[in-house]
Amino acid sequence: MSTETSLTTTPARPQVPRGVATAGLATSMFLIILDAAMVNLAGRAIREGLELTATELTVVASSYLVAFAGLLLLGGRLADVLGGRRVFLAGMAVYLAASAFCALAVSGPMLIAGRIGQGAGAAIVVPSALALALALHRSPAERARVVGIWGAVAGGGSLLGVSLGGTLTQVWDWQSVFWAPVPFGIVSALIVLRSVPALRGRSGRFDALGAITITSGICAVAFGMVYAAESRWSEPGAFIAIAAGLAFLVAFVIAEHRSTHPLVPLVVFRRGPVVRASVIVVLLGATLSSMFFFLPLYEQEVLGMDALTSGLAQIPLALMIIVGSATAPLVARAIGLSRALSAGLALLLAGFLWLTLNPATDGFVHLMGAFVLIGGGFSLGLVNAIAMAVRDSGEGESGLLSGLVNAAQQVGGAVGLATLADIAIGAAGTQGEIEFSTAFVSEAALILVALALSLIPADRTKRGSAT
Repeated sequence: MSTETSLTTTPARPQVPRGVATAGLATSMFLIILDAAMVNLAGRAIREGLELTATELTVVASSYLVAFAGLLLLGGRLADVLGGRRVFLAGMAVYLAASAFCALAVSGPMLIAGRIGQGAGAAIVVPSALALALALHRSPAERARVVGIWGAVAGGGSLLGVSLGGTLTQVWDWQSVFWAPVPFGIVSALIVLRSVPALRGRSGRFDALGAITITSGICAVAFGMVYAAESRWSEPGAFIAIAAGLAFLVAFVIAEHRSTHPLVPLVVFRRGPVVRASVIVVLLGATLSSMFFFLPLYEQEVLGMDALTSGLAQIPLALMIIVGSATAPLVARAIGLSRALSAGLALLLAGFLWLTLNPATDGFVHLMGAFVLIGGGFSLGLVNAIAMAVRDSGEGESGLLSGLVNAAQQVGGAVGLATLADIAIGAAGTQGEIEFSTAFVSEAALILVALALSLIPADRTKRGSAT
């Protein structure tokens, strides 16, 4: 995603401070994180209200992640080619319309269709909003502050979401978590429309073949895994979808190799640190998305919490993610980037092992220790994995590499949730139920693999980087 495109201003438009424009753009990120957190808290209410099985509820969650992951790179490219502001406003319109559609859903398929629309809208809004914010701030110091604002806003949205989601679900019903982002989105769109100058599209060819193949590949693989979880691998449709997805991904590699203006230049995959960091981020994405799906259900179905208490119990987790994100650069400077990454993953692994104890009566006491380790470990690991990916970026590559890592996190979330839900539901042995201990052990296994990757010596990574 390019951030070096030029801005055009309309003379008749009154001058608005950049801070107001940045706030409007940041609000869009806030509402998307907020809504994602609230929907997770409303999972049990959605399941009971629409009479869904655990597998069907997994499809509801996965459909959003699949659309978001599959369209994220395309959304960033659309902002480059067509202009950031118009793409942002179009994406916000899609997202808000889909949110209202979800709130009006009366069946599982209707809700799934709405969640796909939300994911598509979010995939357009997120990269275009960041592109506009970075274009408004040119110096490296200003851009560093913008990235810091984005991190703080994401943490704030998550923090408010876990408390507000439980409150809304408890006081009203699950539909309220889909209505809640609508006013935020309208305010954000109005601020951006009035305060952000139009961003000219960047000249150059649009890699349509690359965009189509990567989007189709990610969506087909992820939906194949979701369908496999629903059918318990008894239907050929799952295998067909996964095979088609892999074929599309192979076609994407071929298309990017031949393209003069590739969506993702393949040369970046010759760098060992980029590949290693991207794989770690995929595993972190799979772990995080599945954890926030399983955790509210575990709190409510095993620990007996209501939706409000479940949300309040997760506040320490959200706070630790914010604290860990803020201190991650300091830890990296103190002990080195690779050691900081490994330390974060070790903390995260310890947190999930704590959860595998799975007592049914300890409640808050049991969760607090695990949440401190998980929140701090996840943020420390993710921030330093991203830093590893972009550390040696060349001229004009930081946006590409950060976008690639972001897409890796979303792809991991989409495929990981479907896969781990399949494992946990299968282990329960009862149709429509979840074996939470198996879910937590599976998440710990993914983090163990990530930790092992982080411990590979840098020189060995460089020797294998051309593979």
